[in-house]
Amino acid sequence: MLSVLRVHLPSDIPIVGCELTPYVLLRRPNKDKSVISEDVSESAPIDGYFLRYKWYRIQSDKKVAICSIHPSEQATLQCLGCVKAKLPVTKSYHCSPKCFSDAWQHHRVLHERAASAVNENGNEEEEIFGRFNSTGSGVTNASLASSQSSGSLANGTTPLYPAAITQRNGSETWFEVGRAKTYTPSADDIGHALKFECVVVDAETKLPVGPSSTILTSRVIPAPCPTPRRMFSVSGVDIPGHLDLDGRLSSSGTFTVLSYNILSDAYATNELYSYCPSWALSWTYRRQNLLREIVGYRADIVCLQEVQSNHFEEFFAPELDKHGYQALFKRKTAEVFSGSINNIDGCATFFRRDRFSHVKKYEVEFNKAAQSLTDAVVPIAQKKTALNRLVKDNVALIVVLEAKFSNQGVDNPGKRQLVCVANTHVNVQQELRDVKLWQVHTLLKGLEKIAASADIPMLVCGDFNSMPGRLVLIHPLPEWGWDLD
Repeated sequence: MLSVLRVHLPSDIPIVGCELTPYVLLRRPNKDKSVISEDVSESAPIDGYFLRYKWYRIQSDKKVAICSIHPSEQATLQCLGCVKAKLPVTKSYHCSPKCFSDAWQHHRVLHERAASAVNENGNEEEEIFGRFNSTGSGVTNASLASSQSSGSLANGTTPLYPAAITQRNGSETWFEVGRAKTYTPSADDIGHALKFECVVVDAETKLPVGPSSTILTSRVIPAPCPTPRRMFSVSGVDIPGHLDLDGRLSSSGTFTVLSYNILSDAYATNELYSYCPSWALSWTYRRQNLLREIVGYRADIVCLQEVQSNHFEEFFAPELDKHGYQALFKRKTAEVFSGSINNIDGCATFFRRDRFSHVKKYEVEFNKAAQSLTDAVVPIAQKKTALNRLVKDNVALIVVLEAKFSNQGVDNPGKRQLVCVANTHVNVQQELRDVKLWQVHTLLKGLEKIAASADIPMLVCGDFNSMPGRLVLIHPLPEWGWDLD
């Protein structure tokens, strides 16, 4: 019969609002006993069996408060200054005196800004935490209140059904909270552990066969509020127009652009980011923060780098479409990359449909440019070495857009208002500064041809993996390209 080999979660610490999707590995009852990881639903059983899922919330009679700095730790002290200042109570808890002491410089600013905001307009929370705050009003932590289940529950696409006390063991009560493979923790779950249960069921009798496989999580933590970014003005740059209330430029001939390397999930590993807790690296947590921030800026054009193919198709394109953006994508080539095709990242460009229309799209593959360069100028004996150095799978996406708004003061009022937007991600390896330079040079030469053919202004965005000035000092290398001093 169908059997469960393994069940695990990408992160042991669940977060409010972040979907939990267990990985379930199955063995089929065929001759070769093949191993699969697909979902087996009741509507599409395999070999006469399907999987039944249940999620439980384990509630203790003991109330639990969560540290505001280390959300995986239980709080042991509370700042009474926060209570007096009427800050959200979740911001007042700390796990140790050292935690409170280390955070004091930032924490005291919350008190000061709360007092200032109350004096000005009384809306302290919006002033303190900005428009990217997702925690709602400053109410008491749900884990401190009596968290009794409501009469009925829904989670994701799971149908409504009555909440039920499944089991009580001493001071613990188990509530059934979901019957789908995935579950999204809510505020009611904060401070409580979750249990996932998976069992093979006979499709005819509807009865379980074999033992159930379970996972017990750590306590659910609230989603931390990212600290609002400190914005720095670029010296010597005059911006016509002015920002209106929603952050957009009000002058009719201007527009805003956002360029952002969002860090591909394939690179967000504990090995590379050992200083970061695993739950904060999980894609389900990061994607919500990324989307909230990107949408919050309300940029007319958005250029993203390190966007995985599957994340573009399944998340960014449909989510940003809801906010009025059209999406274009160029995936990196795969001559060097050896992982899953869905994990290959690339460059994604979005633009507001009410501000621009799409005219043309160009794709630049630096691998092809490397092949052309070596064929033309590199001796045969050195060609392999040159290609090994130049072929890095990097790409660029070039989009020509037409503005739907007027540009006051143009010489020819009837002329189409076009702009060419390039989006690229230059090679990351610091020892290959000559390759970085060659990639940028190749991109700019291509943009020059577009500009010369149609007299279109250019906008170059991207992650160049370089410090200012590092791609300036060059001298020719007779072998095949350039190098840096």
